[in-house]
This record gives sequence, C-alpha cells and structure tokens, in this order.
Amino acid sequence: MRKLFIFAIVGFFAQLIDGSLGMGYGATSSSLLLTFGIAPAVASASIHLSEIATTAASGVSHYKFGNVDKKVLWKLMIPGAISAFIGAAFLSSLPGDVMKPFVSIFLTALGFYILFRFLFKWNPSQAHKGAKELKTPFYIVLGSIAGFFDAIGGGGWGPINTPVLLARKGAVPRRVIGTVDTSEFATTVAASAGFLLFLGTESLNWLLILAFVIGGVLAAPLAAWLIKILPSYLLGVFIGGFIILTNANTLLSSFNVGGDKILGFYIVLFIGWAAAIFYAVRNKVRLSKQDVSETL
Repeated sequence: MRKLFIFAIVGFFAQLIDGSLGMGYGATSSSLLLTFGIAPAVASASIHLSEIATTAASGVSHYKFGNVDKKVLWKLMIPGAISAFIGAAFLSSLPGDVMKPFVSIFLTALGFYILFRFLFKWNPSQAHKGAKELKTPFYIVLGSIAGFFDAIGGGGWGPINTPVLLARKGAVPRRVIGTVDTSEFATTVAASAGFLLFLGTESLNWLLILAFVIGGVLAAPLAAWLIKILPSYLLGVFIGGFIILTNANTLLSSFNVGGDKILGFYIVLFIGWAAAIFYAVRNKVRLSKQDVSETL
C-alpha cells in the first residue's frame, strides 16, 4: 500500500510537470518504475495505460482554458497514433536505448536555443503575432517520430514535440504545451492498444496503473491553470532549462561521466538556470518601466 501511495504522489507531480511544461510524465514515471525493477516494456505499457485517463483530463482542461490550437492538434494526432502503435508492437526487439543519446543531443540543442530566444529575443508585444506557420508534412513527420519514440521509451511525445514547436518564431508557450498535451491522448490510446495486443495483460500491475491515474487526474486541471496565468517569457525560459536538465543525465551516462563530476555538472546547470530566470524577470521589469516612461 505504501508503494502505491508513492506511485500516486509521483503520478501527481509527473502530470503537474507534464501539463505545465508539455513534457515529463513519461520520463518521470518510467524512471521510477525502472528503479523498482520493472521491465521496460511493462513500464511503458503501464505508463501509457495510465495516461489514457491523465491525458484525457489534461486535454479537457487545456481546451477549457483556451490553450489548444485545433489546426495543429489534428496534424499531430493522426501520424502520432499510427507510429505509436508501431513502436509498441516492436518495443521488445528494438534497441531504444541506442537512440537516446542522439535524441538527447538534438533536444539539448533546442533547449539552449529556446532559452536564448526567450532571454534575448522575446518581445512581449509580439508574442501573439506572426507565429510562423509550419507545413502539414512537417507536422506529419514530427508526430510520427514523437509517437514512435514515445512508445519505445515510455515517454517522448512531449520532449520531442514541445521543443520543436516552441522553436518557431512567434510561438506562444501555453498554446504549444496545451496542443501537445491534448494531442497525446490519441497517441496514448494507440500505444496502449499495441501493448495490450502484443504484450498481453498478465504482466501488468493494475493497482500500480490506478495509482498513477489518480495522481495524474488530480494534477491535470491545476497544471492547465498554471500555464494560463504564468507569463510567456518566464515559461519559455523555464521550459528551455527544463529541457536541458532532463536530457543531461542521458548525455552524461552516454559519455560514462560519473561520481563528483555529475554533481558538479548539475550544480552548474542549476545555477545557470536560476541566473537565467532572474535575468528574465529583471529584464521584463526593465522593459515595463521603459514602456511606461515612453507612454508618459
């Protein structure tokens, strides 16, 4: 019972992170399950089954708070669902860990780009104007890649889609996050169907899945509300740092970095991230005062 309570708490915070940042539920949950010795395929299946409820709750919440771009939603959902089913079917025979370092390098680069753009290029008056429209084939490819990696890794829909879409000029963070979170429902259902068909139900712990569901559903409305009230410039800086941090462990492990070096590396990252947030807030205050003085 104690373990199930822990899983429910983790599910709550995992969904709070995912619903606020557009990523993190799968990565956080799968890390916990693997730590408890659960097989990767079973961990991914359990996460996706629990996400059917949490992504539905998150999607409804984001929709009600006006965080969803309907045009982009459908372009991501359909290819993502198809590729997620394929990824679930072949999980047992595909070396998903081999691809993680390459994906992490790509995401880390995007994280730095997003951090830089929201620190030095972010113009609040233009935040809702001139967002670059991407072609439909781009969304199809993006959704297919994200859905596939989401299924074979237990998480990947948000970490792949969110940074790429945020990298667009004029992108509004809460709209990107809300759209990615809402579209994940179809991907989750497709991946779950694949796991149930090819993995079966005998190895699944349904109480564990229920614990994640309860925690995640409770957190979904709170997360959708948070990104509604948080300023876009601060959310962008926060997301950029989060992307870098979440991929740092994979990169360090790939290069066999361990011990005190890992601790020192994370300390530097956290200090840099805190400095970036402080700079963003300070710069926002300065620009606000400048606008007031110019108006007067």
